[in-house]
Amino acid sequence: MHFLAKDAINLGNLHAANLLRRSVLIHGMVIGLIAGGVTGALLGFLVSLSPEVGAAIGMGGVLVLAILGALVGTWASGMIAVSIPNTRLKRFQCAIDRGHILLLVAGPVRRVGEICNLIRAHHPEAQSRGQDTQIPAFP
Repeated sequence: MHFLAKDAINLGNLHAANLLRRSVLIHGMVIGLIAGGVTGALLGFLVSLSPEVGAAIGMGGVLVLAILGALVGTWASGMIAVSIPNTRLKRFQCAIDRGHILLLVAGPVRRVGEICNLIRAHHPEAQSRGQDTQIPAFP
C-alpha cells in the first residue's frame, strides 16, 4: 500500500508512494538503456571501420562502447524520467490537487473485492476510482 498526496499534505505514518510509483523512472531507464546501447554499438562499429583504430579495438571495442552507451543512456534518461509524473496516475491528479489522498494497493486481482471491503469497513468515506488488472513490465 502506498499513499500519494500533494506536497502540502502531511501523510504522517502513512507509507508515501516512492519514485517508482510516482514517476516513469523504469520506463525511462529502459528507453535509455536501449537507445544508449544501440548508439554505443553504432559508434563502436563506425570506429572499427577506421583502418588504424579498427585493428586495435576490434569487436571487443564495439562491445565496450555498446555497454558504456547503455550505462550512460540509462543514467541520463533516468535522471530525466524521475521528474516526469506517472502517466497512469494522471486521471487522479485533479483530486490530488484538491487535497485528496490517493491510495495505491498492489495485490492479486482475485482479492480486489476483499481489499475494497476492508478499506470501506475502516474508512466509509473512501471511494474506489478504478483498478489496473495488471502492472505491466514497462508502464
